[in-house]
Amino acid sequence: MIAVRLPDGSERIFEQPVNVMGVASTIGAGLARAAIAGKINGKLVDINSRIDSDCELSIITENDPEGLEIIRHSCAHLLAHAVKELFPDAQVTIGPVIEDGFYYDFSYKRPFTPEDLIAIEKRMLEISKRDLKIERKIMERSEAINYFNNQQEYYKAQIIESIPGDEDLSLYSQGNFTDLCRGPHVPATSKIKVFKLMKVAGAYWRGDSNNEMLQRIYGTAWSCKEDQKRYLHRLEEAEKRDHRKLGKQLDLFHIQDEAPGMIFWHPKGWILWQQIEQYMRSILNQNGYQEIRTPQILDKSLWIRSGHWENFRENMFATNSDEKDFAIKPMNCPGHVQVFNQGLRSYRELPIRLAEFGSCHRNEASGALHGLMRVRAFTQDDAHIFCTENQIHEEVVKFIDLLKVVYANFGFSELLVKLSTRPQKRVGSELQWDKSEASLEAALNETKLSWELQPGEGAFYGPKIEFSLRDCIGRVWQCGTLQLDFSMPDRLGAEYVAEDNSRQIPVMLHRAILGSLERFIGILIENYAGAFPLWLSPVQVVILNISRGQADYAHEVAVQLQDHGIRVSLDLRNEKITYKIREHSLQKLPYQIIIGDEEVRTNKIALRNRAGEDLGLMTVELLIKRLKEELSTRK
Repeated sequence: MIAVRLPDGSERIFEQPVNVMGVASTIGAGLARAAIAGKINGKLVDINSRIDSDCELSIITENDPEGLEIIRHSCAHLLAHAVKELFPDAQVTIGPVIEDGFYYDFSYKRPFTPEDLIAIEKRMLEISKRDLKIERKIMERSEAINYFNNQQEYYKAQIIESIPGDEDLSLYSQGNFTDLCRGPHVPATSKIKVFKLMKVAGAYWRGDSNNEMLQRIYGTAWSCKEDQKRYLHRLEEAEKRDHRKLGKQLDLFHIQDEAPGMIFWHPKGWILWQQIEQYMRSILNQNGYQEIRTPQILDKSLWIRSGHWENFRENMFATNSDEKDFAIKPMNCPGHVQVFNQGLRSYRELPIRLAEFGSCHRNEASGALHGLMRVRAFTQDDAHIFCTENQIHEEVVKFIDLLKVVYANFGFSELLVKLSTRPQKRVGSELQWDKSEASLEAALNETKLSWELQPGEGAFYGPKIEFSLRDCIGRVWQCGTLQLDFSMPDRLGAEYVAEDNSRQIPVMLHRAILGSLERFIGILIENYAGAFPLWLSPVQVVILNISRGQADYAHEVAVQLQDHGIRVSLDLRNEKITYKIREHSLQKLPYQIIIGDEEVRTNKIALRNRAGEDLGLMTVELLIKRLKEELSTRK
């Protein structure tokens, strides 16, 4: 007898072995039709997988997150199958699932064209309609290598040769196409119905620039047409909001080849930067942080002691002077420990919260650079909290509360939280990691935030909490972090005098709310499509005159607004007022003041908002009151 326990707690009893589909059929015909895979004792398996002992089973359909991932994985194979039918000389390499879709890398004698992508997608639809069964078979390693070599799929043979161990391998076949894969997959190609090929790009074999350049075809796949339609609409919106285009249109910043991954901020962009930095500075001051400044370049010996030279060297810019090796700092934490170490600290001083708008440099791969989102030179709203073990809980909770307030003031209300635990490459003892992870988990549970566990994704020196926000078109951006570190203070000699006069090592909390200011500004540009709220807008009000006769009054109004801290620009050009209104509307400014003879005569102004609404005549005093109220709420 075999007992199969289902997620609702019920059991199905079978007198002999049964497969997952067989169990689904006993539950209902509708579920059997919808089923694409199963999960046996927490492990995803094919729908035809055999069950020959007691187990817990979930039936996976296309509506489950795991089901969508299986569809995308199977769609990558469908893509490879179509390419092989259309271009038999092409060699297939790897085809993983990625966020919102999949890709597959191919080696082929010429570049794929847009017309090729259309033909490949059409062939994929044809193969889907063939309703080919997708079958798994096990093959010995040497047999698999010979099989793919005989098929002239030399990249697949290389992949197998690089897999450690001597376990048998699984291959999946659909019609005359066979691929190396762990699986699981949908049971037939007809289960893959909604997909679209997006683009083709270059990618080096195994990510090594010394290897052959392959062609990577990207695609997206969904369980229903409505989801794909929403996704494609989101991409269209994202294209309109691209911060690089808006940065140029709004004259905020630029990037050029002479400084790859580094930003040239223009006056308007730097005003935006300063509004964010000054706001964050005021928040830090209100919450007990002390701002410091540490050197950009530090001796290699310090980076060795901190562990960065061993664990982060490939991302660091190094230099030499006076026969000594130095590194430009990729992060601020070792420098902050040096400030803490100046003088003997007492437990009465803790927690000590040291903050810095620290300028850092990391040698990111040139292919990974992307506008403000991925740069080589960036500034962090960085801070480090030195505290006792007993203070960890309270400090973590305070930080989370502060982070929520800041995100809300920037217009983000939804918070997504992940706890990342010890990675394979790490420093510190297992006991320290146990204590660190338990401390963060307890604090998260007290804040009653929903959170997700990310095993193995922590920093090399400690576990971390990642805070992500969702923008107005549904994209998720990871920004804030809090990392608990029992290791670095010890490595760098930090200590304090405890209540019993013993010397103790403080716990160090690495924390940032915005993360990289460059990246956060990129997120803001795209979230608001360049139409910033009043408090962030580089220019808050533009004054437009209808004719030269109103120029003096326009100057007077500008001075009054500037005296109250309002950021104003004047446009007194001898152009038609409709032309000037349209031009400044493209700059997405919050307000436009129109001044004609009537406004001069009545000593008032005519106000328009960004949406083009006429807000009527009012005095300058009333306008200033209105703007100050809006600024105070940060709406």
